[in-house]
Amino acid sequence: MADAHVSSETQRFIDKDMHYGAHNYHPLPVVLTKGEGCFVWDVEGKRYYDFLSAYSAVNQGHCHPKIVKAVCDQAGTLALTSRAFHNDRMGDMLKKISEVTGFPKVLPMNTGAEGVETAIKAMRRWGYRVKGIPANKAEIIVAKGNFHGRTTTIVGFSDDPGAYADFGPATPGFVQVDYDDLDALKKAITPNTAGVLLEPIQGEAGVKMPSDAFLVGVRELCTQNNVLLCWDEIQTGLGRTGRMFAWQHACAKNPGCTFKGDCPSAGKACARPDLIILGKALSGGLYPVSCVAAKEEVMNVFDPGSHGSTYGGNPMAAAAAIAALEVLIDEQLCEKALALGVKAVARLQAGITSKNLKEVRGRGLMLAVEFTTPNAHDVAVELMEHGILAKDTHETTIRFAPALVISEDDLNAALDKIIAVCNTY
Repeated sequence: MADAHVSSETQRFIDKDMHYGAHNYHPLPVVLTKGEGCFVWDVEGKRYYDFLSAYSAVNQGHCHPKIVKAVCDQAGTLALTSRAFHNDRMGDMLKKISEVTGFPKVLPMNTGAEGVETAIKAMRRWGYRVKGIPANKAEIIVAKGNFHGRTTTIVGFSDDPGAYADFGPATPGFVQVDYDDLDALKKAITPNTAGVLLEPIQGEAGVKMPSDAFLVGVRELCTQNNVLLCWDEIQTGLGRTGRMFAWQHACAKNPGCTFKGDCPSAGKACARPDLIILGKALSGGLYPVSCVAAKEEVMNVFDPGSHGSTYGGNPMAAAAAIAALEVLIDEQLCEKALALGVKAVARLQAGITSKNLKEVRGRGLMLAVEFTTPNAHDVAVELMEHGILAKDTHETTIRFAPALVISEDDLNAALDKIIAVCNTY
């Protein structure tokens, strides 16, 4: 097992965290104090390539100056009003998200899990009020291997014991099926099915990528059965996979479109959802911002008092989100991620020759290296020693997700180190 070399200064910070905090995370033994672009620095001044990007929350890079300025300017003007009153920033944020997603209505929240809970409530209420499902009988289909957050409702439909153990009883109304299995999904749909909630790429499961045919097939099944399709794009969305949203890769006739108006792929190869959940990079890492964007038919099920959040849509969140989306578009980060991702996957596939390598996979700059042996944590520790911060998952897989602003030279320099370390395992 790889041993981390931790100084007394670093250990001092770690000890304080462990003494006063709950042990609900097992972070790598590094204490960070500064971030800029694709780099972070620890308390001893060592620089690292950040290849986790806060689970893709900092797609725009650490402390992007445009987003920082927007947040700081707003913080000195008006930070919070609650939703008891209007503020002069939320409308602009909602308009921007609507333009980017192609959906007419947006409901702002704070965290990704809150976004998922919002989508669940929307699908259930739509099921009762629009589809006509009998009271308290609505079902939502989810996939095995899913990760949608940490609330009691959400962990109740996880199949990972680390997420749900001793947090029961599970909330009823959720049906699990195998991921990337259209036949299983088809069999699970009943007259009481209100929605299907899926990740277009399963991140926490180890960057598990379904076929494009699966994404299109899910859309077709939902349409045929009057069921809502919700893509959870909290981690995969906003440029990470080389499109604004990961589901767009499946649209053969017009890849990358946002489907404003008539869809040129409709009826042919379309994976457009009825509602979408966004978070993480929606603020560029500067502030917790999430939302659900949806068709009017779905969003109109909410009425005053039925759902809300004190902080949701606050002026600082709005300023951060507007700037974060502008950075993605103005700096063409989706296109950059797509081009760099193709090169990164090719380099990793050609360079890693370890006999324990199972697979290299990825889309855009959402990458994974999976081993046949349960040594991923050791690899992560060894990478840290060599100046690369990444995170293991499910014992055999290392995920890599650099900021989309990373230069090709920096990416290649980091890949040199990654390949060298992986080849020792």
